[in-house]
Amino acid sequence: MPALLPCLPVSYSFRRYRTTVTQRRLLLVNGPNLNLLGTRQPEVYGSTTLAEIEARAAEVAAESGLQVRSVQSNHEGVLVDAIHAARADCAGIVINPAAYSHTSVAIADALRSVGLPVAEVHLSNIHAREEFRHHSYVSAVADMVVAGAGPLGYDMAVRYLASRLSQ
Repeated sequence: MPALLPCLPVSYSFRRYRTTVTQRRLLLVNGPNLNLLGTRQPEVYGSTTLAEIEARAAEVAAESGLQVRSVQSNHEGVLVDAIHAARADCAGIVINPAAYSHTSVAIADALRSVGLPVAEVHLSNIHAREEFRHHSYVSAVADMVVAGAGPLGYDMAVRYLASRLSQ
């Protein structure tokens, strides 16, 4: 993990949240196989790489004075640990759980237990794909969900959280 950077205080209120945080950081979580973006099924996921998505998310966040810490793993426990760690130094979470959307109660429970606002992102429209992809455990925890907007979905998610944090 990168070194922690100084943070500025911000207060926010959500329908499920009432807290004051001293963080101006978002956690960007990407699940299994997203490390292969740009080369894996470009007809479904596009040609943008994960590094490009992470860099763009950091640029969009910086417009609102936010930082982004990114984590990608093909291992569920690593993602759960990163979500738990976000309690200490993040104000919100943008997550593309990828295949774990449809299988991971553990990730949904981790998101629920940290009490941070969550924006769920899917590059493809999961509702227009195979039947098993139509359900996401994470959606029940997320404050907003965007699916099918490609990499632009990450921009939308970051802007959404930045807007909520400025209220």
